[in-house]
This record gives sequence, structure tokens and C-alpha cells, in this order.
Amino acid sequence: MAIISLKDAPVWLFDLDNTLYPSTANLFDEMDRRMCAFIADYLKVDHAEAYKVQKSYFREHGTTLKGLMDRHGMDPAAYLHHVHDIDMTRLVCDTRLERALGRLPGRKIVFTNATVPYAERVLDKLGIAQHFEAIYDIEAARYVPKPDPAIYDDVVRRFGLVPGDAVMVEDVARNLVPARALGMTTVWVETDRHWTRAGAETVVADHCTDDLGRFLSEITAD
Repeated sequence: MAIISLKDAPVWLFDLDNTLYPSTANLFDEMDRRMCAFIADYLKVDHAEAYKVQKSYFREHGTTLKGLMDRHGMDPAAYLHHVHDIDMTRLVCDTRLERALGRLPGRKIVFTNATVPYAERVLDKLGIAQHFEAIYDIEAARYVPKPDPAIYDDVVRRFGLVPGDAVMVEDVARNLVPARALGMTTVWVETDRHWTRAGAETVVADHCTDDLGRFLSEITAD
């Protein structure tokens, strides 16, 4: 059952990339290139084949990383370091979002398929790190990505959450499905990235926005 008053929600789970900052920052474009370069080198294939592998593994395994681990027994450490070693200068602080997070009561946790060091860099650059009590990352999930229901259960256990008290905010539509199944209130942050809309036709989010800063500002307005 959806929480009637978002402003009073006890817990917020926020995705990181293209959720806490706009997709127009294009960080994923650089990550995309770095993934492709890593795959080409690791599998000894050309760029075109690496691109095909990257996209097929993402669709079939949830993340390209999981596909490389499942299909090739790859150690994830080098991949994660390479992919996340990106320039953060395109990220800027959204003062509306920062103020709204400060006014928003309740626990706030980042739930991401990225790593803690990368997430910390992003949050620091955005000027919002102080608002989050914890980061649940791909390593905590034992490299099992969203939307596998098992890691949502793990988040609930690890942080002692009552799912009906939690709000999940996410840009990838299919990642909201397990959250809603648990009874969480869901907020879909719509972007211009077509792959984030996969499964959108079967997802019924409780709330939708294309501007998280504005959305939270309206919730927390006096």
C-alpha cells in the first residue's frame, strides 16, 4: 500500500546514477565507452563485437559485469575500477535537491549497482553526501544486480526496514518491480535514456517525475 504522506516517510532508498543527478550529465556515456574498451581488451575482440557483448549481457544478466562473471568467470575488481574511473566535472550541485534532502525527514540510503568508492565520489561532487546514512552497493550485493529480488530482501534485512514504510526512487523502471512487490512506495525518475524504460509498460509506479529536485522540493515545501 502506498504511503499517503511522502513527506513523513520513515525511509528513502535512492538509486544513484541518473537519479540523484540528471541523465544530461552524460556520465553513463563515458562509462559505456570504458565498459566497451575493457571488454574488447579482456575478450580480445574488436570494438563492434565488444559493444554487442556489452549490451546483450546487460539485457540478459542485469549488468554487463554479471554477464562477464557468469560467462567468463571474471574477477570483478579490475572491471569495476576501470569503469568507474571517470571524470566527475560534469556533475554540479542541484541546490534545490540538496535543500530538499536536508528538509526530508527519515532515513536516506543509496541503493546502487555501482561501488561505494564511486558512489562516494558522486555524492561528494553533488554536495549531498551528508544526507545519507549508508550506501548499499554491488559488492554488498555479492555482485548480484538490481532487479534481482534477493538483494531487495537483503537491503530490508541489513537495515532493519519495514518495506511498507519505505520509498524507493529509481530511474530504471524494471528495478522498481521488486520494491513494489515488497510493499514499498515507488518513485520513477523518467529520463531520456531509452534503456531505462525497459519494462515500463508493466510497471505501475506510485509517483513519476522527470526532475527529482523539483519533486522533493514540492514534497518538503512548507
